[in-house]
Amino acid sequence: MFTRRNLLVLGAGAGVAGLAGPGRLRSALAQQPAPSLGANRLVTLGTRGGPSIRTGFTPSPSANLIVFDNVAYVIDTGYGTSFKLVEAKFSLPQLRYIFITHHHSDHNAELGLLAYNAWAMGLRTPIDAYGPAGMKRLVQGFWDAYQFDIETRMEDEGRPDLRKLVNVHEYTEGQLLTTPDLKVTALRNLHPPITDSFALKFEFPGKTIVFSGDTAYFPPLAAFAKGADVLVHEVMYAPALEELVRRVPNAATLMAHLKASHTLTDEVGRLATAAGVKTLVLNHFVPADATGMTEEKWAAAVRTTYQGDLVVAKDLMEMRL
Repeated sequence: MFTRRNLLVLGAGAGVAGLAGPGRLRSALAQQPAPSLGANRLVTLGTRGGPSIRTGFTPSPSANLIVFDNVAYVIDTGYGTSFKLVEAKFSLPQLRYIFITHHHSDHNAELGLLAYNAWAMGLRTPIDAYGPAGMKRLVQGFWDAYQFDIETRMEDEGRPDLRKLVNVHEYTEGQLLTTPDLKVTALRNLHPPITDSFALKFEFPGKTIVFSGDTAYFPPLAAFAKGADVLVHEVMYAPALEELVRRVPNAATLMAHLKASHTLTDEVGRLATAAGVKTLVLNHFVPADATGMTEEKWAAAVRTTYQGDLVVAKDLMEMRL
């Protein structure tokens, strides 16, 4: 839809093109500052533990957004991440970094589609995508599956090659990204049977944010998150697990996995207390929609071992940083 503002911009662009020629116009446009992404913030886009999709798609699987100094970072890409980013009024073509904590589908299912959807909305700048071993294979599988569509749209719509815009990096424990304004560090956590599962720490100037990833109670995470401004930690409420497993035919196996691979409410509180974090954000709820579960019940269960600032996350909840 054209508005007076659109027409003025188009007119100005035509004038520049007439004076400078197409080469200089492209150079001038490339030098324009990126649109403002707004305030520094953390957005918990999807807060469900596990891949199940229920009525209303809320809560949805794991995804988080950090915006800091006008750069966007997405941490995990469970199904629905693109929709949640749009609902959060984030401009998909401004996507810059993606981080995957481990290769469970509720954390990586929309990795390729997120990049694709950003491209469909006008992405022309690089994305750096980080994940554990298997990340390159995951992305290549998406390129193979969508080769026809990507190449058709490149030819018919004049789009750049998406496959050349996405730079894929596989990481292990330790420092995985350093820029003048950010250091990202990974800690291998405890999420059997997956061994390449990690907590991630983002250290910005004056602000540190830690994501536990999916993990059982793991005391070394307290030292990793020591003094962090925000710890986003998964959480599991034991009394509600029986209802969860009754929904599935493989109940016994699922129950064994949950107990071995996730952190109970009192354990989350104990770890946050040991770490001395400024704010604890409960996320990746297991189970996410059990009968009778409320924010107050989640909070009360964690308060037995933690008395600091506590946030019970919801989908699309925003915290200023």
